[in-house]
Parts: sequence; C-alpha cells; structure tokens
Amino acid sequence: MTNNLNLRRVHLMGIGGAGMSALAKLLQASGIEVSGCDLNEPHYNLGDIPCLLGHSHTHITDLKPDALILSSAVHRDSEEVLAAIAANIPILSRAQALSFPFNQSYGIGIAGTHGKTTTSSMTGLIFLKAGLEPTIYVGANVPDIGSNAVAGSGEHFIAELDESDGTFELFTPNIAVITNADWDHVDHYPTREAVIEAFARYADGRKQGGTLVICADDDGASQVLSMCSPNRGHVVRYGWGKSRDWGAYNITHTNGGGISCAVSHNGKYLGRLELSVSGEHNILNALAAIASAYICGVDFELSAAILKDFHGSERRMQVKGITGNDILVMDDYAHHPSEMHATIRAVRNIYPDKRLVVVFQPHRYSRTAKFAEYIASSLDQADEAYVLPVFSAGEDDIEQGHSEEIIKYARKNTKPVEFEAIPAILKETLKPGDILLTMGAGDVYKLGEKFLNDNQSL
Repeated sequence: MTNNLNLRRVHLMGIGGAGMSALAKLLQASGIEVSGCDLNEPHYNLGDIPCLLGHSHTHITDLKPDALILSSAVHRDSEEVLAAIAANIPILSRAQALSFPFNQSYGIGIAGTHGKTTTSSMTGLIFLKAGLEPTIYVGANVPDIGSNAVAGSGEHFIAELDESDGTFELFTPNIAVITNADWDHVDHYPTREAVIEAFARYADGRKQGGTLVICADDDGASQVLSMCSPNRGHVVRYGWGKSRDWGAYNITHTNGGGISCAVSHNGKYLGRLELSVSGEHNILNALAAIASAYICGVDFELSAAILKDFHGSERRMQVKGITGNDILVMDDYAHHPSEMHATIRAVRNIYPDKRLVVVFQPHRYSRTAKFAEYIASSLDQADEAYVLPVFSAGEDDIEQGHSEEIIKYARKNTKPVEFEAIPAILKETLKPGDILLTMGAGDVYKLGEKFLNDNQSL
C-alpha cells in the first residue's frame, strides 16, 4: 500500500474500532504519520500509533494533520470536526480513505450482509500462506494472521467492505464478492429493495472485465444478480450441489467442532474440504474464498490445506474457554436474526447433547424495532435466553426499539435482564456441561469473560 493520498500526517477519530484501527495500520505502513483519538481505550493493538482519549479541538490545533478521517460513529458537530472545518483541513470517511489505495490495486472486495468478516479472513489467509504477499483489511482480529490488517508488497488488496452506510459503492474491485444480501441497517435502507439495489450497484461498479463471485443459494444475492449488467464481466456462482461453478455437498458435522464437505468445480469433484470452524455458513464462506483465490492462480488443494488450519476470526463463534466445572463459554458477534439463527444452529450441530444458555445484547433501536419478532424466533432455539438492554451505538432512542419488543414475541425461556444482574443469574443457572453463548455487536462479550474468570478454579 502506497501513499496515494499524498498526505504526510493524518488524524483518525474513533481509531479504537475494528475498521479504523486496521486503516490506521495500513496508513502508517505507507509512510504516513498517524495519530488518533477515541472515547474509550482501543480494543485493537495499535502498535506505536498514539491514541488520545476523548475528542477535543486541540487535537487539530496541536497535531495539525493534513486530513481528518472519521469513523461512522463520530458526530459531524463534534468540536474536533468543527475545528478541522475552520482550519480548511480535508475531512474523509473511513471508506473514502481506504478506497483510494484499494481502487489503484488489484482489489478483492468482500461484501455481504453476513459472513464478510470470516470470508475476508479466509481469503486473506489463503493469499498470505500462498506467498502472494497481499494487503489485507478485515473488521476483526484474525488470530491466524495476527492482526486485522497486513500491509503487503504484492499486487492484491483484500478488503472487507461495509454496506451499512452505502460507502462500499466507492470501491471498484477486480473481484467483487457478495456472500448474501439481506435487509439490515434499516436506518440507511428503508426497504429490502433498497439493499438489493445497493449491492447491484456495487457489483456493477467492479472494474470492466472484473469477476463477480456470488452465492447462488441466497435469495437476496440471486435478486442482485438479476439486476446486474450482463456485460460488466465474468460471474462465478458458488453454493450447494454440483450444479454451481463451485459447489459443496455431502456435509459432515464434527462432534465438538468442525465441518467437512465434498467440493466440485464446474461439476468435477476436486476433493474434500475440512474446516476446523463450524457451521454450514462457513462452508459457503470458504467456497467464496477458494473461488477468489483460484481466479488469482491458487489451486483448490492448496487453499483447502490452508483453510483446514483456519481457526476463525475474533468474536465469530469464538471459544473463550472452559470453567473449572466444565461450562464452555463461547462468544459471537451475531446481532441480526439471520446471523443469530446460523450461529445457534451451528452450536447445536457440534454440541447436540449440551444445554445451551444464550445472553443476547440487541444492537441499535432501529434494528430491534424492525426485527424483534425474528430475533425472538432465533433465541427460541436456545434452552434458555436472556436479553440485555439495547446497545444503541449512538443511535437516538425510539419507542418500539427496546428489548421488551423481543420479549413480547419470545417463548417463556427468554427473559429480560439488566447487565449488572447477569453474573449472579449465570452463577445460579449454569450447570456443569452447559454452554454459555454471549451474542451481540456491543460489549456483551465482557459478561462471558467475567464468568469464565470468576469460575476458572471451581
């Protein structure tokens, strides 16, 4: 990644988040002097990049950056932003800053309402282990890579692209991946049709002659494909069965973790794919990664061997540990009902005889109001579920966007609970051999970590 922005010094507001911290590392690796600030201590390792706590206009007057880069969570009336405007300092979104170098590289853009983090991680790991020296940008820490960003010297730039605010349309990939297209981010997309149209624009925004890699078994993705220009470039379809360009069949779940399947390419059997991660959704994620790597010259056998040792991304069906009395603690980022359903189903498949207790933290009032019934249905798969207050992510409160909306549709095994009450409830509820699964995009993972720490020596 080179300094295509022609900047010497930049300042990032919200640098502690997944996407901003990854961008900061890539910018620094390109030779730019990077600083940042955040309201909280950063969760991600920033190395020697300084992170100032809080937001202040003095960050602009003291640091004198050539550009200010904003997280989507930063309000535009922040005193720091206003100071940059007053000083005629250019203000960029995270997507704008990332799109400049991406669009000048051989870009592999991985988009989708669900699964894009894992698919990006898998793709990045394949390219890295295959010796292609890619640049990688992922919205989570990837233990097998050792970071959420890698500044490589090769031609390929692999990036997870976020559709939440429509800025993924700024990217012009050589390979555009769409894992699925589901209705989410209802604050930005008023209808499901608006989501489909945005993904279609993203697909048609790839470089002329580029390839679209798309899941043929997702209804939304199929609708996207029907709207795409037939002359833009090649299309690779992946999914279930031998009829797909890349197909998976003969699925086997491994008791205790893992999944495997047979894989075909253009109807020809290539061999079995064995994954350490679980869930049928991860078979599809792996097919997208394998197909993208194949386009760039990596054969199936090598990709499959690399993915066999892939252990997942942080907060994606992550095993946090086992307590002293044999309670398995897991955590997952799932906060949309489709993601929740897939995660709980996967846990059920690998631990069919264990009792499952879920602690869920809803994310955003708008999502909770729109999908309360479907969230409740997903939680009904658990033996017992507890719903925390909504993690607003800075969103304004709305009347029907609270956790009580979920409880209205839930069965009797789902209960509302306050954050501070959970430790005592879990201590009383969980029994040896149970599974505790924390789910949500906020800080719910801390409850599982606390339970694990409090019960290690039992």
